[in-house]
Order: sequence, then structure tokens, then C-alpha cells
Amino acid sequence: MQTRIQSTLIMALIGSMLAGCGGGSQDSLAGSQKQLTRSIKAAAACYAAWNSSTAYSGGANVSYSGVNYTAAYWTQGNNPSTSNGKAGSGQPWISDGTCGGTPTPTPTPTPTPTPTPTPTPTPTPTPTPTPTPTPTPTPTPTPTPTPTPGCVTWVSGGTYTAGEVVLYNGSTYTALVNQTDTAGTGWNPTVGSLFKAGGTCSPTPTPTPTPTPTPTPTPTPTPTPTPTPTPTPTPTPVNGLPTHALVGYLHSSFSNGSGYIPMTSVSNNWDVIALAFADADSSGNITFTRCSTTDCPNLESDAAFKSAIQAKQAAGKKVIISIGGANGLVQLTTAASVANFVSSVEKIVDTWGLDGIDIDFENQSLSLNAGDSDFTKPTTPVVVNLISALQQITSHYGSKFILTMAPETFFVQLGYSFYGPGPNGSADARSGAFLPVIYAMRSQLTLLMVQDYNSGPITGLDNQYHTMGGADFLEAMTDMELAGFTVANSGGKVWPGLRPDQVVIGIPANANAGNGYPSVTDTETALDCLMKGICSGYKPHQVTPNLRGMMTWSINWDAYSNYSFSVPYKAYFAAYGN
Repeated sequence: MQTRIQSTLIMALIGSMLAGCGGGSQDSLAGSQKQLTRSIKAAAACYAAWNSSTAYSGGANVSYSGVNYTAAYWTQGNNPSTSNGKAGSGQPWISDGTCGGTPTPTPTPTPTPTPTPTPTPTPTPTPTPTPTPTPTPTPTPTPTPTPTPGCVTWVSGGTYTAGEVVLYNGSTYTALVNQTDTAGTGWNPTVGSLFKAGGTCSPTPTPTPTPTPTPTPTPTPTPTPTPTPTPTPTPTPVNGLPTHALVGYLHSSFSNGSGYIPMTSVSNNWDVIALAFADADSSGNITFTRCSTTDCPNLESDAAFKSAIQAKQAAGKKVIISIGGANGLVQLTTAASVANFVSSVEKIVDTWGLDGIDIDFENQSLSLNAGDSDFTKPTTPVVVNLISALQQITSHYGSKFILTMAPETFFVQLGYSFYGPGPNGSADARSGAFLPVIYAMRSQLTLLMVQDYNSGPITGLDNQYHTMGGADFLEAMTDMELAGFTVANSGGKVWPGLRPDQVVIGIPANANAGNGYPSVTDTETALDCLMKGICSGYKPHQVTPNLRGMMTWSINWDAYSNYSFSVPYKAYFAAYGN
């Protein structure tokens, strides 16, 4: 939270100043629509032919050499026949099976004249009445269950597993990852990249309504809403965090003036410890290299470090790896880089036994391409690919996995005034670039910890400039995260706010750790306003007593200044009723 980056346009408009978070540095349903026997149904029609020069977004459908494919994420130039795999494999294409087959001749043998001789020997009237009553009861049950056999109707707040087919507005959609579509957030199968259009419902439930033609169809759909209310509260308690938490970054790969702190010496005031930082190469591979003994003389061994992590976890703490930081450049530009990112991050998590990851992409890691103005359907490769990678990782580990993000105000709140390069291409392309990522991952996101420091003035929801360093700035910036806001250049689309339990206020531990350090008094004034409704200046749109807590850069700087951050704020939340 020390490196500065200046943007010519933003400086001219709002005097924005960027800074880093660190000192140192989709079985795939692809498989398969259930194949009906050739005698019953012909092969699926082929989608439009794949074109190597066309850019395809996630969910796009193409065909190549008699096989249908669905794009897993944004891709261009990747031949579907050689670049496909199961959902979550990292490959850009998912096979939907063969298409354009010739099963037409097969049905011909079925209506063979074999049944004809049967009616010939006996009088004609006999067979006539027989078939008449038979088909009569059949059409009765057909209209009710047939439209959506085995399909669950999508509902807001429902939980869906990867590969599950749902019905929404008369069309079917297939879930690409495990997910809970939180109620009230604007999610539906047509939004974002969690579903793909199409999918075949399982015919299994069809025989159930058959025995009772007319009355049965009514109660049959009843079980559908059963899962609806249950999943809504699930995401909140499953991560094991206290009602109010303190999050801190621990200098683990470098040392600076604040000194190195062994894991065993980290204060128990911290509920989430983010190891800073894991770095990336140009191919998307992420590595975590601990500080050297030269720079950190009191460095403990890897075995001791891992043992200390386990001890913290046994005490109820969460330890995660932070990726990026001030000096990190992480750009996932290709399908290969996505696969590298996913596998290498999972390796770090498994090697050290961590609880999750933190995404701290700064500087040039995220930006938006010209024309990418809809945060609900991003098209910029580095953004779409990051979303795909995070979906794969969170799906792999499940609901207990911790996912945090620590963007600067430039990448979030500034999106209210500027979004990407803008209609004229004259704005900084990084403006609001984190918004589509947060939006796409909102169901899996544990904490959003915007850095409310090292920032230029930002326009709040009151359309007034707010300057870092005081209660007013913390109140206005946090209010935007909770209430949501209309994104600039998006045609009036509103980025929906997050749940209070997902929001953490980020400030530096002391004046040495970053610009815009707010005093404890000012910070507690902001907390009183946001959590208790006791406000003297800025009036937030809602009072949020369950605001999750505070984040700081860093645990080391806090210790350096005699725990001037962790002690007072731990006490504040304890008195509040943590």
C-alpha cells in the first residue's frame, strides 16, 4: 500500500493517486445431452461453424467437423477439436456431442408392415375401437409434465450444482459451476457467466405422473421450490468467520522497515491472516516464495511456518494467500494462462494447507477494452479469464473456501464516474475494472476489502467529492459498496451492493503504511455512523450493524506502532457485541 501510479486523465479530473497493497514488492454437461436411441430421435442440429478469426464469449455455441461445442469463456483462434475438455478443465471449449447425423433411415424399419396382417384375419371393427380408448388418456398427462421433464425452475436464492439444467422464462440453462444465486442481487441464468444457454432435462420424472392422469400433475411440481429458502442463509456462517473480523496482511515474501514477524508471533487479535504475496509470471503461473534469511534473519523454517499456520487454524483463525500486491502483475490473457493460474494457486493452497485466497490485483493487472461497457457481460479477456479461473478454484474447494478481494477505490468506486476507457476512449481503461469480477463472483465472495487510502478524491452517491483520511471518506466509500450504484457509460445499469457481512473497511495501520491514514477517532466515528446510524455528516443509505469488520496493511506495521490498529478495533467490536 505504498507504490504510486498516476493516471493523466484521472489526475486532471479527480486527482486520483493509485497505490499498491504491498510494501515489497467447468462433467461437463458437455457430455451430454442424454442420447435417445436412433430409432426415436435424430442427431442434434449443428450450430454455426467455428471461425478462427471470430472472438467468442463464454456460452457461445459453434460446430466443427460434425461436433457441437460451447465456449467455456472468452476465446479466439482456439480450434474446438483440439482445445476442448470437461467443464473446469481450463480448456476454452466444451464438447456438446456430435451433430448433423443421418439417423433418418432408421425409423423406416420401425413402422414395418408387420402389424398389418393382425387386423386382416379378423373383422375390421375389432381393432378400430381398441386403439380409440388407448390414446385418449395419454394426451391428458402429456401437456402438463412434458414441457419441462425433470427440470427445476430457476428461482432467486436457489442453490445449483455444476451441470444441473434449470428452466427460466421458458428456456433451459445449464449451470457451469456450483453456486447459490443470492436473492435480491439481480442474478438470473442470462446474467454473467454462471450458466450457459441450453441443456436437456432428465426424462426420469416423466413416469411418475403417468399412473394418475389428471390430479397428479398439480402436486408434481410442488417439490421444486423446496430448495429455494434453504440455501439463502448458508453462505454467511459456513466460512467460520466471527460476526465482526479483523483482517491483516503479513509480510511473508519480503521484509521492509517494519520487520519480519514469525507466524507464531502474530497477535491473536487477527481473524484472517493474508500472506503477502504470491507472484505471477507472464504465463499465469503463481508462485509463493518465502522471505530469504538474508532479508529476514528471524525467518522460521518451512516446517515451523506450516505448523504455526495449523495452530492458528486450530484457534479459529483463517490463513489465506494474497496474490498480486503493489509490485505484482497478473494478467490471464489466454486459456493456457487460466489453466496455469488455477493449477498453481491450488498447489499453493494445498501445500501450505490454506483456507483461501485474496485477489489483490493492482497497477496494470486489470483494465477494460474499448466497447466493454456492460459489467454484467464483460468481454475483455483478462477480466473474463480471471472470472473463469476464480469460478474453477472456488468450485473445486467448495463453500468453506475463503475468497477475498482488496482492490483500490480506483477499480471500484471510481466506476460511478468513469468506466473503462469510456465512449471516447479517453479515460483510464482501469477505471472500475474490478466491478465485473466482483459482480460475477458475488455468490462466492467472502470479503470485499477496498483500500480506502492511497486514493484521490472520489465522487460519492451524494455526487460530492470525498477525500481520504477522515470519517466522511470511509462512510461514503463503504456506502457505495453496500448500496450499489449506477455504473458510468453502462446505459444506466446498476452494480448491486453487497451484503454487509461481505464488506470490510480497509485502512493503513499507521501513517507509515499508507497515505490517507484516518485516526482511530475518525474511524470509530465512521463505524458508529455505518453500524449504529449515529451520523453527523454523510448519511449512508442504510444502517448495517453486521458490517463484517476492518482490514489493514499490515500486521507488521501494526506491531511496529505498538498494535495501534488491532487493539482499539478489536475492543470496539468486542464492546459492540462481536
